[in-house]
Amino acid sequence: MNNMEKRNQTAFPGFLLLGLTEDSKLQPVLFSLFFFIYLVTIFGNMLIVLISISDSHLHTPMYLFLSNLSLNDICLSTSTIPKMLVNIQENNQSITYKGCLAQMSSVLIFCGMENCLLAVMAYDRYVAICHPLRYTVIMEPCFCVFLILLSLLSSVVDSLMHSLLVLRLPFCKHLEIPSFFCELPKMLKLACSDTLIDNILFYISSCIFAGIPLSGIVFSYIHIISSILRMSSSDGKHKAFTTCGSHLSVVSLFYGTGFGVYITSIIMDSSRKTAVASVMYSVVPQMLNPFIYSLRNREMKDAMRKFFSRIASFL
Repeated sequence: MNNMEKRNQTAFPGFLLLGLTEDSKLQPVLFSLFFFIYLVTIFGNMLIVLISISDSHLHTPMYLFLSNLSLNDICLSTSTIPKMLVNIQENNQSITYKGCLAQMSSVLIFCGMENCLLAVMAYDRYVAICHPLRYTVIMEPCFCVFLILLSLLSSVVDSLMHSLLVLRLPFCKHLEIPSFFCELPKMLKLACSDTLIDNILFYISSCIFAGIPLSGIVFSYIHIISSILRMSSSDGKHKAFTTCGSHLSVVSLFYGTGFGVYITSIIMDSSRKTAVASVMYSVVPQMLNPFIYSLRNREMKDAMRKFFSRIASFL
């Protein structure tokens, strides 16, 4: 292979994000829908962060982790939706190579961070319910910050590993990504060299970053449920279930949609249908999380009423 052919393989303008549909009549509808979803996601998650900061009763490890989860959801949505909206508005499906790589890396970081934070929040509930007398000793501020930084560091390392592997891949033709953002598995399919190592590492890291946190969550909730069933007070049982209900709903939504996308990619041949399914784990959970925590959590609802009352008093 001569130098010109090598340059043709590696030097190209970028990729084409095919989006969810080619029907031009549906583009304005999609723009309006995703613009609304993005606004709701940003507003809802920022509201959770502001309320957690402003209310002193929420200055606990549980709401520290929840605030970081909300910030992570904002970043994850911002990694994908704005570019999709710009492409629809400009009727342009292109994304540069650097832009695609940056988007892929961001999605990997924030998806990994979401996995880790959900596991950390499950551990927090485990300590609070199973070891209430030692809760303040175990979940001290420095340890909580350490768990958050460890989650971020592990996610960044995973993303960096995949990004470096993608950087060495040559892309020569068929640069169309059948999705609305740059997904690593779909990018690997576009490479014109052997991607066996990349695919093996992707599935190994997926098992690690999904399997280990999920195992930790399952382990925590087995002990939590066991402790709740041993409680003699019905009020104590109700409070414990209420405390864990929001987190369990978010976990079910995130992992349920992710598993649904995986199953859909196996049984469906249509890449368009797979792209629509990807919306369910990359957009929908981030929008619904604030509603789940605000509607199912009494402390958050009380803090929200106080927050809006203070705002109303200033107007």
